[in-house]
Amino acid sequence: MTSPSPDQATDSLQQALAAEHAAIWAYGLAGAFLPPASDPALAKGAEAHTARRDATITLVKKAGATPKSAEPGYSTPQPLTNQASAFVLLVSAETDAVAAWRSVLEHTMDPALRKTALDALTDAAVRAMTWRQTAGQTPSTPPLPGQP
Repeated sequence: MTSPSPDQATDSLQQALAAEHAAIWAYGLAGAFLPPASDPALAKGAEAHTARRDATITLVKKAGATPKSAEPGYSTPQPLTNQASAFVLLVSAETDAVAAWRSVLEHTMDPALRKTALDALTDAAVRAMTWRQTAGQTPSTPPLPGQP
């Protein structure tokens, strides 16, 4: 097995950054379709992704690259029309973040970056599980979060 290149690590960090941007957007949009009781969980999730985005921007800059900007909008897995579709969007955003951070794990040997990626993957997987449970989806988590 060959060691990942610094370019691969930076590219995967950029993908993780893009996933964080998309998750922040998704949390803002989903909130319009969820009851006020969901507000604390929405705020906590958005804050977690915002903090992770900011930290990832710093990592990308340290790698000598220009961080990708957020898009003006993102595709949703299905049209948002009600609470159920909002839950699908939140689970999708978290699942995308899990996959992006798993890619960072695969493309770096740096211990600090691997810890960051594992923490981010775990946090997003737990949030995805929580949203699945709140929506009554089963199973509440895949056997190996982040697997393609």
